[in-house]
Amino acid sequence: MKRRDFIKYIGSSALSFPISSLMATQQSVQSSNFSNWTSYRLTFQVDLPDKGSSARLWLPLPDTNDPGFQFTQGSNWNGNATKASFSTIGTSAFPIFKAEWQGKQKGNQRHITVSCIVKTSNHSFDLGLYPASKNSALPSSIKNYLNPTHLKPTNGIVRETVHSIIKERNAAMTLEQARSIYDWVIDNAQYDQGIRGRGQGDVKSMLERNDLTGKCVDLNSLFVALAKAANIPARNQYGIRINESKLHPCIGQYGDISQSQHCRAEFFLAGRGWIPVNPADVQQVSKLENLPLNDPKIVQLREKFFGTWEMNWLTFNHAEDLSLNPVNNTGKLPFFMFPHAEIDGKTLDSLDPENFSYKITSAELIGTGVKF
Repeated sequence: MKRRDFIKYIGSSALSFPISSLMATQQSVQSSNFSNWTSYRLTFQVDLPDKGSSARLWLPLPDTNDPGFQFTQGSNWNGNATKASFSTIGTSAFPIFKAEWQGKQKGNQRHITVSCIVKTSNHSFDLGLYPASKNSALPSSIKNYLNPTHLKPTNGIVRETVHSIIKERNAAMTLEQARSIYDWVIDNAQYDQGIRGRGQGDVKSMLERNDLTGKCVDLNSLFVALAKAANIPARNQYGIRINESKLHPCIGQYGDISQSQHCRAEFFLAGRGWIPVNPADVQQVSKLENLPLNDPKIVQLREKFFGTWEMNWLTFNHAEDLSLNPVNNTGKLPFFMFPHAEIDGKTLDSLDPENFSYKITSAELIGTGVKF
């Protein structure tokens, strides 16, 4: 049986949760039917070594920008940091937590605990209702998502590849082109369990080496870069799995989710908005279950994940080529999905638990009358 954290809040005796200065009060969700939303507590516990004279930590937090499928209701922290704060990064003001320690810790580890309350809801579009012949103009605010990034260029081999895909499949309309790219990624890429972390998303290198293997960042970045090169706005959403999947055991996690970071992709369809896609999870199930792409289970997932995200997951941000604040010595990050820390200006390896210890846990919250 799945472990759950059943916490009941009743009327005025409900727990009062300390709220950070970045808490969003989205009017669009205040009138929602909350019976369709699932509440979670997301908790980060970080221990940094006591070596060195100074340390800094950055944590990505659940997005508060009202994406329509999740929203947050507050965050708090405790620990022995010299100073710490909830803040934002990037032009889209994505939420983060940052902490600093000054001076020797005298044998005591640098410790921080950060807790957030987040709600998620089903995120799905019925694309069968979208006119096949429709190619509307893009809003000016969306055109930025056509721009290349350091690891996802839109010229050269990327553009050549997507033009070949579209021509081969005779795809004329935006929706047809996006589906063609999605199918091509699933048909030609492969999930590789041996890749460290969640991959790098170096699309140009993948195509030049003709090695389309990787994990979620690699496979979904392939979709995003190809879509952009076809003049379809697209982006990765970087986040973490927070619950078990109802579709397949290997694409969900509950409780200790320290190694459950996961990115997904989406493209913009004028007249409908951001459309969720998830080719990486189709490939993951196919690989781990040793199922061919024509197996009925994989065929079903392929159809499901073009227009749907199972919301056993939440997003932190879609930031790329990102500079942390205060300025760190690493330079720009290609994406921000894992905790990031430095000691005396030297970056710690976020995938090395012996030198950078952190634990991330999820707990589903059940009850009514929640008060924050």
